[in-house]
Amino acid sequence: RAETLAKVRRLIHEADPDIMEECKWIKPSNPLGVPVWSHAGIVCTGEAYKQVVKLSFARGASLADPRGLFNSSLDGNTRRAIDIREGEVLDAEAFKALIQAAVAENLRSSAPKSKGRGRT
Repeated sequence: RAETLAKVRRLIHEADPDIMEECKWIKPSNPLGVPVWSHAGIVCTGEAYKQVVKLSFARGASLADPRGLFNSSLDGNTRRAIDIREGEVLDAEAFKALIQAAVAENLRSSAPKSKGRGRT
């Protein structure tokens, strides 16, 4: 799982060199915390479980996924996730496109809204 998470980390930084990575939610049961990648808001988190590495996209439900990478948390209105099992090969180009789409969505959502023109 550590190898898978390292590969994912590399792909995320290739997709968006300006992305920020930090560890959050450190606790005794998870002393290393959860890696969180952000650019104008959370893009995704990475969690290593016994059977999978789970990449949860904060706004995944609003992203197009033409290659069908999302395979977990499909019923929610906001999040989507990718579970990568041991030995599975992730489509690197499709994954990087998904990261770029998530960043674009964050930038679009965080852009200042026009207040329109006032009357004079």
